[in-house]
Amino acid sequence: MTVLVTGGAGFIGSHLAEALLAEGHGVVVLDNLDPFYDIRLKERNNKRCREVGGDAFTFIEGSILDETLLKRTFDEYNFDYVFHEAARAGVRSSVAHPRFYQENNVGGLVTLLEAAREHDIERFVNASSSSVYGRPEYLPYDEEHPTHPKSPYGITKLAAEHFCRMYSDVHDLPTVSLRYFTVYGPRMRPNMAITNFTSQCLNDEPPVIYGDGEQTRDFTYIDDVVEANLSLLSTDAADGNVLNIGSSGTITINELANHVIAETCAKVEPVYDDAREAGARHTHADVSKARELIGYQPSTAIRKGVSRFVEWYEANREWYEPMVLKSSG
Repeated sequence: MTVLVTGGAGFIGSHLAEALLAEGHGVVVLDNLDPFYDIRLKERNNKRCREVGGDAFTFIEGSILDETLLKRTFDEYNFDYVFHEAARAGVRSSVAHPRFYQENNVGGLVTLLEAAREHDIERFVNASSSSVYGRPEYLPYDEEHPTHPKSPYGITKLAAEHFCRMYSDVHDLPTVSLRYFTVYGPRMRPNMAITNFTSQCLNDEPPVIYGDGEQTRDFTYIDDVVEANLSLLSTDAADGNVLNIGSSGTITINELANHVIAETCAKVEPVYDDAREAGARHTHADVSKARELIGYQPSTAIRKGVSRFVEWYEANREWYEPMVLKSSG
């Protein structure tokens, strides 16, 4: 099969592209190399995909807002599947730049859906986010939980889901939206809590916790997210649906920081700073619907996943840490 992965030079997209290549599929990555974080990381991601896929891997630098580019690309490669990972990420940044997020995360998605509709795509898989839920009325979140996003980013992700559902209903384009819960792992965005904690501890600095540290997160290891996506190559059971993709467990930020301290053998204690607004205080995924429809079974508990990440970070510290320090500075 030939597969398009938008945003495929980024964290989740590159892991997905690499896994597709390892299974023998042809993969085209479309990415605009937006410098939201250091593009050297994205260039390394592309290099890794070339090493795995050889001539089966194609990289196209460009935007999902470019209708001419999309038409030319879809005409040339005759895609079977589209995995849409491209979006401007960042909850806090979206509060400062709501129009930019709307244009890219909603306008770009609709442009891509139009191209997919016109080219008889077998399935369009959309990367959504737990940010669509907002303040929890109950936990764990199931897919029927009310959606009241607290940030422009979350609003754009919810709008994208509705557009995907509409294209399924009106245009008979099979779509699935996967609501990711705080994805982490090797090559993750450098400005995330786990990367900051790891860098601080390895430099004998105290990890900085914003707020009281009792906020909880359902961190999802990258391998589990990739497996959820790959399952959609072989089943239509989830077409037209939205699915939670989480770990089904939670950890407090205090526990996370202390686990990183233990893994790095740092002689430090956490310090605290003012809480940051816009994100939900607690997240927790009910993944029973994904389990039923696509056989989703998250297999990496947070402590095991963090241990793997710290090991990877230490092995790649020379080139990765400068990006972490730059993003947190």
